[in-house]
Amino acid sequence: MLLLLLGIIVLHVSVLVLLFVSTIVSQWLTSNVRTTDLWQNCTMGLTISDVFHCSTSSSNEWLQSVQALMILSTIFSVLSLFLFFCQLFTLTKGGRFFLTGIFQILAGLCVMSGAAIFTVRHTDWHHPSENLSFGFTYILAWVAFPLALISGVIYVILRKRE
Repeated sequence: MLLLLLGIIVLHVSVLVLLFVSTIVSQWLTSNVRTTDLWQNCTMGLTISDVFHCSTSSSNEWLQSVQALMILSTIFSVLSLFLFFCQLFTLTKGGRFFLTGIFQILAGLCVMSGAAIFTVRHTDWHHPSENLSFGFTYILAWVAFPLALISGVIYVILRKRE
């Protein structure tokens, strides 16, 4: 039982790390001279010794909804981990971790919705001739989605034992 709890906690913490990195790091779209994410657009200077020049991202409604959904998914996942530890010590024997599972499933649905909106609408944000490709944080967001759903389902199925 202890090994199962440790595995669940490791899965949950890994989902949290994926959500934090995908929300914060500036690599949702990349090219040789430009990186963009939910918060800023960074362009390399004219010479190799120049640093990246960053400006805030567009204020499109779809981008703001992606920002909000990614923040909500992170908040739901943190809240779910906190609830898990609270329920671990207060839940009666045989009880299920429904509340923890629901918040973790909500986190997974939020990250899926945010990444899906970004996938569909990112062409509104740049010209198709810019040759941008999806960066690693975009991929991390998609990886966090099934992991969050799996951990949420595990929480719902899990029963507390002595």
